[in-house]
Amino acid sequence: MQRRDFARAAVLLPFASSLRAQTPAWPQRPVRFILSQPAGAGPDILARYVGDQLGRLWNQGVVVENKPGGQNVIGAQAAARAPADGYTFYYATTAAMVTNAYTFKSLPYDPAKDFVPVRLVGRSPFVIAAASNFPAKDLAEAIAMAKAKPGTVSMGTEGPKTFSGMLAGSVAGMAGVQFNLVPYTKAPEAIQDVIGGRVQLVCLPDAALSAFLKSGQLKALAVSTAQRQPDMPNVPALAETFPGFEYTGWNGVFAPAGTPADVVARVNRDLETVLRQPEVAQRLSQLGSLAEQKMSVAEFDAFMRSERERWREVIKTLGITAE
Repeated sequence: MQRRDFARAAVLLPFASSLRAQTPAWPQRPVRFILSQPAGAGPDILARYVGDQLGRLWNQGVVVENKPGGQNVIGAQAAARAPADGYTFYYATTAAMVTNAYTFKSLPYDPAKDFVPVRLVGRSPFVIAAASNFPAKDLAEAIAMAKAKPGTVSMGTEGPKTFSGMLAGSVAGMAGVQFNLVPYTKAPEAIQDVIGGRVQLVCLPDAALSAFLKSGQLKALAVSTAQRQPDMPNVPALAETFPGFEYTGWNGVFAPAGTPADVVARVNRDLETVLRQPEVAQRLSQLGSLAEQKMSVAEFDAFMRSERERWREVIKTLGITAE
């Protein structure tokens, strides 16, 4: 009986080896990143840079397909409905995958069910800044000014339901002050109004403000991370004023639900290889994103669950209603 089993195995082994040899290695064609921001926006620049680094590893191109509009809904819906064949991924931000679920009454996609987390790429700090001649040297002094003269300090944001708007609202609530929050549809307009003295403060991602901070037209009063950042060592972290507080956006890669697990694991590993390169981390930092150098698929899945809980509480505290 054993001899027959060994004989059968001896016959089948070459056949199995032949099948394995015929299975094509992934990827065999270009990979697509769907993005829900326009070309030239911060996430677009990040996605194209990261995609280029991955393409070098894969010897295949990574094509970024921009589908902006609808506060990320158009791009997210397109990614959710894409074939789960391992050749389409969603390069997403926090808004599309977390906060939209709480600010929209209904979505044509389910961030938790329609996607598989692949890997976090980087975290994007926000900065509260003022014109260079603004009398306060940091956020604590700006808060003191707002308390001394209620209603006199205004802060430009991208709107009450955006990250900058929610950060500004959170800071005002924790400080017990009332900033005049001024919504803008375009970040450059908010920046120019601050430089021109029409608005006192602005709250935007680091990437949007970095050129103006370097030129001296603006000065940073606080950064939204838990610790001071290496490229802004003299700028206090918000946690120094509000212990335990941290507020960052992030960008990461997701796959349509049903994407083969081995492809998801491969992309996770290759992203880690890319992000651990010092020159890549340095370039991402210049683009306003702090590279996440270690994170497994399981860790990213746990991170996503914690983010949904965290933002649910933030939005509840701010009294934002879904529309």
